[in-house]
Order: sequence, then structure tokens, then C-alpha cells
Amino acid sequence: MKAKVYLFVGILLCLGCSEDDETPDYGDVDFRQEMRDFVIGINQYAKAESTNFIVIPQNGQELVTLNGEEDGTPATLYLNAIDGVGREDLFYGYDDDNVATPTSEKDYMVSFLDICEANNVDVLTTDYCWTESKMDDSYAQNVAKAYISFAAPDRELNIIPDYPALPNNVNSNDISSLSGAKNFLYLLNPEAYTAKQEFIDAISETNYDVIIIDCFFNEVILTESDVAQLNVKKNGGSRLVISYMSIGEAEDYRFYWQTEWSSSHPDWIEAENPDWEGNFKVKYWETEWQNIIFGSTNSYLDKILNSGFDGVYLDIIDAFEYFE
Repeated sequence: MKAKVYLFVGILLCLGCSEDDETPDYGDVDFRQEMRDFVIGINQYAKAESTNFIVIPQNGQELVTLNGEEDGTPATLYLNAIDGVGREDLFYGYDDDNVATPTSEKDYMVSFLDICEANNVDVLTTDYCWTESKMDDSYAQNVAKAYISFAAPDRELNIIPDYPALPNNVNSNDISSLSGAKNFLYLLNPEAYTAKQEFIDAISETNYDVIIIDCFFNEVILTESDVAQLNVKKNGGSRLVISYMSIGEAEDYRFYWQTEWSSSHPDWIEAENPDWEGNFKVKYWETEWQNIIFGSTNSYLDKILNSGFDGVYLDIIDAFEYFE
């Protein structure tokens, strides 16, 4: 969600540099491979706890080939570690919301997504558009590519769309894996709901096959009972409930944030994202950060596992672009 600012910020930083300015020295870090390894570690840890747990990184599609090129050799270990891949702005929203993505950018992203499909990794796309004809076109283009898609009328991901009246490709099937899903709802921001049960009830009245939400409601984590309610579609079929988790930025409103970090950051926390207040770039390859994400009883991933979520949707995968 927060990726497209990186290049712009980098340009601004370069314009303000003089020959005397020092570039940070990160040593011989392979930023792309470190992110692959991070995701692989998350997958291995989660599946040791829950065999069918689903791991879906969003964006950062260049990671699926070893050299990051469209015709590169597939990064098999990474592809084997993920069940799906998310991609924003594929057909609408790349330059501006409700505007078609330029063909060159679309084709570039599709080339990597097709590699995912060829390696049994399901593709989930989120287009940002609100005109009904454009939402229809988004769904039609995604269906033609056999991608699972969601046309979001607001980039804040804070509403359940009232169009179309029923989810695209609605069905009453029991969904136990991504491969069986025909549609999904991406509802990350529950600000429209004053109470947790109101939020749960609103989702329960839908027939989406997959729900992607934050595992916290007003900073209180959802319980196993909450997730169990969400696992049932209105028509009685079962569905998957996936938790969002950012692994490329630290967020100062999360449970792990320590008060003193607001005035004095640990070495592994870097600049604040200028477009998302309270979100900070992190050296995601550092042990201290990875221990916050997974590997202990109080880690982010363990909280998600303990609440009974079916999987995790990993954001800021493309953080390697910032460091490169």
C-alpha cells in the first residue's frame, strides 16, 4: 500500500545531496534476498504451528525471480514458501485512483504474476476504482487472467462496497484454500464501526470467499471466537480469514512499540514514511525486528496464530526498494 512513495522520496533526497553528504553504509546486504529469507522464515515458523496456514506477500513482485527481471530464473525457494501473492493497482490505480493503469506498467506486473501462477502461487489483486463501469472492467480483466480480485472504491480500505450487490463470482462453496476462492474483501480500516461486534456482524452479512482484515480492532486483538464467526459466509459456506501484517515498516500504534522509541529510535528503525504518519522504515534483516514479527510467544505472528486466523497478508514487501 505504501510503496509508490519510495522512488519519489529517493529523488528528493538525491536532489538535496551534496558531494560531502554521506550515503548510509549497510555493508554487503543483499536487500532482496534478505526479504525473501524473511518471508521464508515466517512461512516455516507458521506452518510448524499450523500446517495449512497461508502466507501472502503483497507487491514486491521482483522477488519472484533471482535477478528481479521479467525473464529471470524463478526464485524457487521463495515461491515454494508463499501460497499467494497480492498486487495493488494492476488494472486501476497505479498513477491515480479510478484511472486505468498504463499498459506498460500493467504488462510489467503481469509478467511476474504469471510466473507466480506457473508455480502454483495464487494471485490476489486490488484495483482502486469507484465508477461502476471501471469496477466491472477490473473484475472482467482479472477473471480473464484467472486472478482473484477486489475492486476497492477507497484506498483507505475502510468500506464494504455496495457495488456489485453481490461479490464477483459469488458462491456457497466451503473455501479451505486459496485455490478454491473466487473473490475476496480487503477491509483494513474499521473506522466506520464503533464496536467490534458491529464490525464482525457487517462482515458476516457478506458472501466473500476470503476476508483480509487487521487482527486488531481498536488496538485489541480479535479472539478465536471472533475469527470463528468471520469464517462463515452469510449463505452458510465457510471461508478464509487472513490477517494483515506489515513487515517492512514499524508502526507506532502497534503493541510492540515502546514509548522511548518516539524520541530515540533503536538503530534498526530508520526514517518515517512521509505519506503515512507513524510508520517507520526498518532494517528488516535485523534480528531485533524479526523477533518482533515471529518466533516468540509475544510476537506479532504468534498473536495472529493464537487468534485462529487462516493466514497472513504481508505488507511492505517492497521495502528493499527504499534501501536500494
